[in-house]
Amino acid sequence: MVDTATRTPAPPKPAQRLREFERFMGTWDMKGRTLESDHDNVTARATFEYLAGGFFVTQRFKADFDGMPIESLEVIGYDPERNAFPSTVYASMADKPLAYEWQLDGDEVTIRTEELGATFHGRWNGETLSGGWRPKPGREGPGNVPYDVSGHRAKS
Repeated sequence: MVDTATRTPAPPKPAQRLREFERFMGTWDMKGRTLESDHDNVTARATFEYLAGGFFVTQRFKADFDGMPIESLEVIGYDPERNAFPSTVYASMADKPLAYEWQLDGDEVTIRTEELGATFHGRWNGETLSGGWRPKPGREGPGNVPYDVSGHRAKS
């Protein structure tokens, strides 16, 4: 598109579908447990923001996962050809960036990573997002264990 008054190209606009992340914006506290545990052994805090310009969403994540500290930065975009939200995660437990893909469908949230062979299925219930990560059979192991988690907006 060209601005006819100045004959300069109009700047691109962020994908409208990225607005589906609006309900994630802000800081969230999460807790959960690995499937073999009889008590909560996963706590985390995640902060979602739009990157300046609105073309990407960032998630800063910090967790205690059964005694293992984890921190990460995730950058999420939108791919209109695949109608999906690809992301790249830079994590304290990995020596290279990890590719993920988000799917948002109403109250349903699915996040997959082929590199780890794991999928998160979650569902919004009001202001709470609950779900679980599950590795594909044969892909379980340290750093890739099944767990359930629930998150709510942080109080401060």
